[in-house]
Amino acid sequence: MHAVLIVFAKEFRENLRDRRTLFTALILGPLLMPLLFAGALGLSLQRGAASGERALTVAVAHAERAPNLIAFLRQYVQVMPVDYDAAAAREAVRAHRHAQVLAVSEDFAAHLEHGTPAPLMLYADGSDAAAIGEVARVRALLGRYGEILAHLRIAVRGIDPLVLSPLAVQDIDVSTPATRSVLALGTLSYLMLLTMLMGGVYLAIDTTAGERERGSLEPLLTVPVRRELLIFGKILATCAYMVLSLALTVTSFAIVLRFAGLERLGMSVNIGAGVVLALIASCLPLVPLGAAFMTIVAARTRTYREAQTWVGVLLLVPTLPLVFAGVTGMKPTLGLMAVPSLGQHFLILALLRDEALPRGYAAMSVLTTLALGALLLALAGRLYRREALLG
Repeated sequence: MHAVLIVFAKEFRENLRDRRTLFTALILGPLLMPLLFAGALGLSLQRGAASGERALTVAVAHAERAPNLIAFLRQYVQVMPVDYDAAAAREAVRAHRHAQVLAVSEDFAAHLEHGTPAPLMLYADGSDAAAIGEVARVRALLGRYGEILAHLRIAVRGIDPLVLSPLAVQDIDVSTPATRSVLALGTLSYLMLLTMLMGGVYLAIDTTAGERERGSLEPLLTVPVRRELLIFGKILATCAYMVLSLALTVTSFAIVLRFAGLERLGMSVNIGAGVVLALIASCLPLVPLGAAFMTIVAARTRTYREAQTWVGVLLLVPTLPLVFAGVTGMKPTLGLMAVPSLGQHFLILALLRDEALPRGYAAMSVLTTLALGALLLALAGRLYRREALLG
């Protein structure tokens, strides 16, 4: 253990002298990434709130054909009469001159008179993300106007309009401000784990492929110390920088997210001092696994650049389960908790939601991740006993 600590102190101290590595491990990811995330989140919330409050303008072709409908729309939106045929309406939306164009058909009044569905054409660009909200508001207004007409028709015939509403569904939202915040913070676990791994990536490369390229690895292996102890000390130094990067990242997120403005949407950020410590603790089992994994990959490469390429690509492997879980909407199960990084993802989400997972789930995540990390540590020690390590 004394030899491991000596190698750890050497690698930890030497890495402090490398400003580029230090900047990447402890500043670029842990400090700048939370700022960028919180800034983008705050800007998105601000734009969403502004779009909901902004006066909506609807271009209407042949508005004279539906005066009552236009009078209804003017109560909620600004109506802009335009003289477009079908081709001109399509072109106006495609050229983004209007977010949508509502066209009243020539036989609109005749259909209303005979009690049949009166056709309206709403031209919109489904690929325009900025206009989706406005189009939805117009659709809702048209649907409300249709309900008013239906109730009036029923009432004229002496029938209670309530017969059109056989069900009275009441929406009861059981969510809390903390659970709703996960809708906006769903990628937080991905950023935390990725930044944690980035904290040790350059040290893992430098202590293996870097030393081989500089010619300092062969003298190091001649010292009267078991070779596996040397790699364990290097991996321990990598773990230390990963833990520092993780702690700085979580602390930075806890600070900057307080200014993101989630309260405007009825959300709250559940990242107090206790949650910060719990978030760090939930990710710690992944630290030795990630450090050993990156060290093994870097040790099997011939040059520093080759190691950068391979480790950079394989750095995405632990984060792939998180992306898959986010796309498919996975829920935690005992089997899924055994998958490294995915188990940590579920633990992080539970902490952000202020919900408790079963103790067996947390134990499964910790034990399987540590077991796989111990296996990779053993493989790294065995790799360092091979003479082929020197290339």
